[in-house]
Amino acid sequence: MREGDELKLNLPDVIKSEDELEEVLSEPYPETVALMKRMQGNLLILGAGGKMGVSLAHAAKRASQMAGVDKRIIAVDKINNEKLEQLEIETISCDLLDPDEVSRLPHADNVIFMAGRKFGETGSEELTWMINTIVPYNVCRKYAGSRIVAFSTGCVYPLVSDSSGGSREMDPPDPVGEYANSCLGRERVFEYFSRHKKTPVLLFRLNYAIDLRYGVLLDIAERIYNGEAVDLSVTYANVIWQGDAVNRAILGLEHAAIPPAILNITGEDILSVKDLAQKFAQLFGKKAAFQGNDAGKAYLSNASRSMGLFGSPRISVPRMVKWVAEWLKQKGPTLKKPTHFQVTDGRFLDKK
Repeated sequence: MREGDELKLNLPDVIKSEDELEEVLSEPYPETVALMKRMQGNLLILGAGGKMGVSLAHAAKRASQMAGVDKRIIAVDKINNEKLEQLEIETISCDLLDPDEVSRLPHADNVIFMAGRKFGETGSEELTWMINTIVPYNVCRKYAGSRIVAFSTGCVYPLVSDSSGGSREMDPPDPVGEYANSCLGRERVFEYFSRHKKTPVLLFRLNYAIDLRYGVLLDIAERIYNGEAVDLSVTYANVIWQGDAVNRAILGLEHAAIPPAILNITGEDILSVKDLAQKFAQLFGKKAAFQGNDAGKAYLSNASRSMGLFGSPRISVPRMVKWVAEWLKQKGPTLKKPTHFQVTDGRFLDKK
């Protein structure tokens, strides 16, 4: 959806609080509401305490209420999430690495799998592999036969140039680094259970979701706002509003298949990092500075297949840019977790 088409959505010009942000992030599409009316069974969301999980669980609950159906929405995470409880969403605490705990989870005909690990210090790679491969194994054993949307990443593809138009679903994986390889391992576990245990699966390859407290746009905007140079070692990126990604994940339940279906989930356009930096500089009344040498490649995905199923994202890039800029101006809180979208060697590390 382009900027002018957003007028009918009655969106705020500025998002002033985290509560208002949550309302926008969890706004269900009309199609999501309609899905709740016809969906058989309940919905279980695994890894619901992460960056997107709260908004996804909230969107599912709102869609169910708007549809007028008594759908059980169950949010599962390792520790109780205060925000989920505030939203009166049913929560269950479960260590997904523990097969006994997973076996005690309630049955659900519909599962959205969001558990995963990306960031960590050098020396903890084994935990990344455990969470990204053994957790899916435990979950697939429990929910064999259920419909599963499994979150994945565009990092399973090779890095490509912007002129390529982005990687497509039929392109063979070629992951770089331990994190990306562990993500391919996660996909292969779901693929095994789909093929051998008759489990419908959708591999939901997402990059990069935008929340005003986190994301590629915030990474760029913060450097401009703080008078720091923007790294141009990666000069292009894909983004999609997190609320759009949330709705697409729920709608994806109807597209799970045997063997697994694959969908790239991102925005319509390949965006120039330099152009985005210049736009933020204009909004902040500052001058953009740059550093780094262009590697010539990036994680870029072509989302035309998912656009054909779900339409264009509801929130445009210009609106996201404006929202992020205003959020920084008003000192809105951030998660302080950079995306590391500039990484090309596969080493996604947050060091203490």
